[in-house]
Formats: sequence, structure tokens, C-alpha cells
Amino acid sequence: MKIRIAAPLPGVYQDFRAAAGDAGQADAARAAGVDVLFTSQNGAAMRGGVLVMKAPAELPAPAHPGAARAKHLNSAFKQFPEEVFALAGGALGSRPELQFRSFSTHVLARELTAEAIGASLAEGRFYKASDWLCDPAGFYFIAETKAGVYDIGDPAPLGADTRLLVNLPIPAKIALERSGSVVAEAAARRLSYPVKEPGDYRMRAWLTIDGETFEWLNTMPIHVETRAPAAVPVERIPDEVEIRRGLAYAAGDGDRQKLDLYLPKGKRSFPVMVFLHGGAWRSGDRSQYTPLGARFAAAGIGVAIPDFRLMPKDPYPAQPEDAATAFRWVQRHIGEYGGDPARIYLAGHSSGGHLASLVALDPKYGLERGAICGVISISGLYNVGSLAEFQNADDDPSPIDHVHRGAPPFLLTYCEWDEFGLPEQARRFAAALREKFVPARLVYVERENHLSEIRDIAKPGDATARAILDFIQ
Repeated sequence: MKIRIAAPLPGVYQDFRAAAGDAGQADAARAAGVDVLFTSQNGAAMRGGVLVMKAPAELPAPAHPGAARAKHLNSAFKQFPEEVFALAGGALGSRPELQFRSFSTHVLARELTAEAIGASLAEGRFYKASDWLCDPAGFYFIAETKAGVYDIGDPAPLGADTRLLVNLPIPAKIALERSGSVVAEAAARRLSYPVKEPGDYRMRAWLTIDGETFEWLNTMPIHVETRAPAAVPVERIPDEVEIRRGLAYAAGDGDRQKLDLYLPKGKRSFPVMVFLHGGAWRSGDRSQYTPLGARFAAAGIGVAIPDFRLMPKDPYPAQPEDAATAFRWVQRHIGEYGGDPARIYLAGHSSGGHLASLVALDPKYGLERGAICGVISISGLYNVGSLAEFQNADDDPSPIDHVHRGAPPFLLTYCEWDEFGLPEQARRFAAALREKFVPARLVYVERENHLSEIRDIAKPGDATARAILDFIQ
């Protein structure tokens, strides 16, 4: 307990402890920290905070120690009841308060409902744990790529940057297995393994107690797959969309302080979205977002997509300063193009979501109260103070630290395979906004990663686009 480090989970799921028992044991299960109680009965119900539901076809069970070992363990039961009960595999009699603390199936799911738990079990999103050895809170086994994080049970794309990460709350013996063969081992808290071949990868971990080594964790696999390159959206401009490119919004750094306008042709008094691109404050270009601009202009929403100065040539706060300057330009001039200057929304993806949120909340950037009708942040970053890009900042660059009453409404989205830690940042930021009575809608987008969610936004029926249209309209 003195050396434990329980890191937050990096993806979209929570870790729910599940154990087998009888429906009448819900109170004992709750006292032992169990979230899900698997029983032989049909149906599902919440009982005292514990989800009681029918057990899946197979549940992991500890092995019986054999008669000789059970007799030896029985003599030590009074002195070490928890450990001995676990080693005996329950052979020492019915002790539900010990049973529920000994062995668990940990299910990764977004919420504690029978539907969510059942779906995660069906997709293999769980691991077995000998909890009596150590509470595994803070453990994760993920595949990480530049596109996002993939959890146990997920299909992860194989690329040049794909790696498997194991994080444990305490040091242990770790083994990564592919098709039953060990491909990497370590005795540590963490293991990072660059993946070169597709396959099903599992993780196992062992702890040594009093000279004996016991299996602690055993996961279902992450499915690393070879995939065809994603199709680039065709830049077909609908007839009802007019584009004005290269409009200077400031006298300064050449093309980096210009914007493009996407306008609903022939319409007046339409709402407008100022969209800030992603790229870790170091890259990105407005020309990459023609499909996005055309998508919303065709739906009757004007779109302004500015470039801005980039790091490291221009360190922070050049980026939010340019974002605020671009917004003021749109506010002053959009009426000339048919837009409504009283209905302007500020949006962004990834680092652009950080900029949109910061400019909307920090009065330092000088936007008038009420000028922004709403903020749309797609997989944004809201706590950035520890990042190297902001180490020399003279102020606080984290939007979550500037939340205040009277801020504009927020739409926050995050996706199933988002980048490391971004789902948790979105949830915390939404909670901080609501604590100050700022309307905040939090939208979870399934089956998308950090890059595909913005690439696919122009596709018919896209969930992110639908959420944005609903928010503005």
C-alpha cells in the first residue's frame, strides 16, 4: 500500500469489479467493493449499488488446492484468513465477505448497466484478477497509436507507431503473449512494446509473496490488425456553397494569419462557426478542412477556418491571441458576407479545442461577454499546464482553471478510441463547467479515433456532425 500508484484509466472505460454469488449476497458484495454480482438467475437489477445480473457462460474460478494443502492451510486460517481463503480456493467453507475480495472478473465498461456490462463481456473487454494479492486499481493494458488508444478487447490498427503499454500500480513480473508465445517480459511497473506483427496480444502478471509466485492478472486480448489506409474525403464542393479563401484577419505573419470562409450561397442572417484546426499547436493548415467547411455551409451554417502562428517559431500565447483576433475579424465582417454577427460559435478539434475553450473563458483575450454564442470542442485538451509547450508560460494556459459563471454554453465530444487521457479530461471539464452553472453537453462518439472523428465529419449520418448541428440549430 505504501508504494501503490493508482493512475487514472487513459480511455473511455471504467473498471468494474465482478464476482459470482447469490442474489441475496448483494450487501456482502457491496461491502467487499464488488460492482457486479453474477448469479444463476435471469434478469438484472440494482441492489444497494450492486448490479445483480445473470452470469455469462463461463466465469474464471480459482483452482482447488488439493486435500493435503487444504489441511495445511486450514491450520493457518485463523491467523491469515484472507490469504488462506484465497489460496484454498474457497475450500475452507462459505465466507462471502472473503470470497468477494479474493478473485474477480474486472469488466471495462462506460457505465454500470446490464447492457453496458453485457456488451463488454461479449466483446472480451475484461481481465481476471487475484485481488487478494493486490488491488489492481490503476492497471491498464492498451494499444496506443498516433490516432488514439485501444483497450482490452478492441481492434487496434497496426502501424509504424503502434505500441502496447502496460501500467501497474506496483512492480510485478509482466509477460506479453502473442498466440500463446511470450514476446516480451519485464519485472517493473510499466512495459512498452513496439508492435511489428498483427495478432492477438494478452498480458499476464505475477506477484511473489513469501517466496511463492502467484498469478495476479490475466487479460483478454487486444486484437492488432493490418488495415487498408483510410480513404481521404473527396473535396467536392456542393453547388449551394460559396468559398472565399485567403482573407487576412491581421497584418502579420503572411499566410498564417489568414482565413477561409465557407458560405451558404444565397442565404442571409445565417449562424457562423469559427473552426480552429488541431496539430498540437505545431502543425495544421486550413486547406485540410475544406470537407468540414463545405459540410456545414451546405447545412446553412457559415464556417470560418483561420490559420494561426505555430510553435516553436511562435511560442504560446501567439496561438490563442491569433484565435481571438480571427474571431473579432469574423464578428466585424461576417455581416458583409450574409452571416449574423450575433450568432457566432467558436469551435476546434484537439489542440484547436484547447484554443477555443481558453479564448472563450480567459478574459485576457478580450472577447466581449456574450460575443460567443457557444463553444464546440471536439476531443480537446483542458489541462495542459504540465506539457512542455507551456512550461515557460507567464499565465495559466489550462481552460479548466478559467471556468466561471456566465461563460457561453459548451458542446464537448470525445470518441471511443481517443488519444491518451482525453476522455477523462472531457469528463472533468464538463463537471467543472456544470459546477459553475455553465450549460455543458458531453457527447460520446462510438467507433471513431482521434483522427477519424474529424476526417469523417463530412460523411452522411456522422455522429459528431449531428451533435454540432443540433447544438447550433
